[in-house]
Amino acid sequence: MSAQEKLFVVVDPSDDVHLALERALITSQLRAVSPQLHVFVAVDTQSVDTRVINENLFRDQDWFQEQIRKPMEEKGLEGKIEISWSSDWQDAIMLSARRFCADLILLPVRVKPNTSRFSFSESKWGLLRNADCPVLLARPGAKEQRKTVLAAVNFQATREFQRELNSAILERSKWLAEIYGADFHVVNGYLDSMHYPDRGRLANETGLPADKIHVTQGYTDEVVSAVAADIGADLVVIGTLGQTGKSRTRRGNTAERVISALNCDVMVVNN
Repeated sequence: MSAQEKLFVVVDPSDDVHLALERALITSQLRAVSPQLHVFVAVDTQSVDTRVINENLFRDQDWFQEQIRKPMEEKGLEGKIEISWSSDWQDAIMLSARRFCADLILLPVRVKPNTSRFSFSESKWGLLRNADCPVLLARPGAKEQRKTVLAAVNFQATREFQRELNSAILERSKWLAEIYGADFHVVNGYLDSMHYPDRGRLANETGLPADKIHVTQGYTDEVVSAVAADIGADLVVIGTLGQTGKSRTRRGNTAERVISALNCDVMVVNN
């Protein structure tokens, strides 16, 4: 982590509440060194009604001052505001975040009507799979204070890049738990006895007691969501291998299923 963390905050001007910006402002108060903010304002055309009848697509200078600049100034934060007109929402975010050398992308998400589940456009899935840094998905109704951080890992994995992803998930989760003064838990799902994870290695690498290591049989999305609900997780950290093409069709949708099954903020670490 850099001495001054760089937070890339995505704001959709058609939203009335700016979840990613709210998370960034809360996070900034917990850092020993105030982070640098880059607020990226753009409309995800796959998720928003872009017809002229949508009055939320019209924003003036006062809106930017009241909704973005003023909240930052009240927290003593400085940062730039960038406005994008690109129809390629995903690539515009990744390009701008790369230029900014972002340490974290904060992304607001919506929930499906009549449910608490995430609603995601294909462009958002693409961003999670291809981002150069972790992405925080800010969900409506999530708690301001993180009291429990849950890391979802796959310790039965044998390939080196999978093990590296596990290490990245644990490193990020431990750091977050320390920053927030939160409890730290780890969950690992498995399908059968042939794929049982090494619980001893889990304990050695995490340094956690047995009651904070959850090894449960079942599909990953069902296991992670059940454990998160049971321990009252405020933030779940997961990984994605960033597969594309046939590989993604076969295996790369695990992260999507996990995210869709959760009711809290999620941080996605990409290998």
